[in-house]
Amino acid sequence: MAVRIRLKRMGAKKAPFYRIVVADSRAPRDGRFIEEIGYYDPTKDPAVIKVDEEAVQKWLKNGAQPSDTVRGLLKKANVLK
Repeated sequence: MAVRIRLKRMGAKKAPFYRIVVADSRAPRDGRFIEEIGYYDPTKDPAVIKVDEEAVQKWLKNGAQPSDTVRGLLKKANVLK
């Protein structure tokens, strides 16, 4: 089972809100997930990124691969170096 850390889109039309989740790579974007580890709100100024750093480190040690977008968000939140 390939595990990814990726975004799950929430919110209304033209008002996106994303949850950062750990999911099986074969699951649909907004479908099943294993654990929610944070959120990203791009509608605020500046954008809000809230992440559970312990959970991210645990999943990365267990082999989860972050998507390109999540990798950038984790770097902005100073979770990844």
